[in-house]
Amino acid sequence: MADLSAYGGYEALKVTRRDHGVLDIVMSGEGANRSGLATANERMHRELADIWRDVDRDPDTRVAVIRGEGKGFSAGGDLALVEAMANDFDVRARVWREARDLVYNVINCSKPIVSAMHGPAVGAGLVAGLLADISIAAKDARIIDGHTRLGVAAGDHAAIVWPLLCGMAKAKYYLLLCEPVSGEEAERIGLVSLAVEPADLLPKAYEVAERLAHGSQSAIRWTKYALNNWLRSAGPTFDTSLALEFMGFSGPDVQEGIRSLRERRPPDFPGDAPF
Repeated sequence: MADLSAYGGYEALKVTRRDHGVLDIVMSGEGANRSGLATANERMHRELADIWRDVDRDPDTRVAVIRGEGKGFSAGGDLALVEAMANDFDVRARVWREARDLVYNVINCSKPIVSAMHGPAVGAGLVAGLLADISIAAKDARIIDGHTRLGVAAGDHAAIVWPLLCGMAKAKYYLLLCEPVSGEEAERIGLVSLAVEPADLLPKAYEVAERLAHGSQSAIRWTKYALNNWLRSAGPTFDTSLALEFMGFSGPDVQEGIRSLRERRPPDFPGDAPF
């Protein structure tokens, strides 16, 4: 079994090797240890952005599986980090760079990525979940892009991939209304590759990973590279959406979004906008 020294610095992500070049990446960290959900705190956010470069360079990895543990795939952003982004320009600039890198690093990773989503799938983890080359969800998973509920534009991955996967009409419906999507519905509209019964999620993800690991590596990687040019061509759309999201973190709506989450109530946003 090949060593894992390249991943020695990761703490929020648990990295192990399976047979035949399959790398298992589990979103864990402090958020999972406390609540059963992997929260995108500062470390988790940074590691999710960085790890795909290491996967790409790893000669012993043919395919990566990204999954959560405990109650779900991933929670949203840690509120302490969200507040820091809203109040500190340097934090906002750093997290913007990480959010950009997360999307482009997943797209540009030469190795195929399989995601296995169960329970809530929200936040930075959802970026990797939906941008994965083969995305598998439990039928009862709850996929939520929570940006507009927070008071910022749906920026990180949504504009680059949702319209391509499920069409513009469905993308606008779910993103503007911050409406949850079940795993079963996500498969029906094309947002994920496959939906399975919860008990079958990990076996199916590993089965798919094994098939990829035993296939022609050059053919699979070149096919991924070519297909992902659809996503690269949407790069300007993504860059705009991310800039608008992070501009929102300097505005008043996000402050109300944060307060409403802390107070566990619906947000009461003002009825006007600056444009």
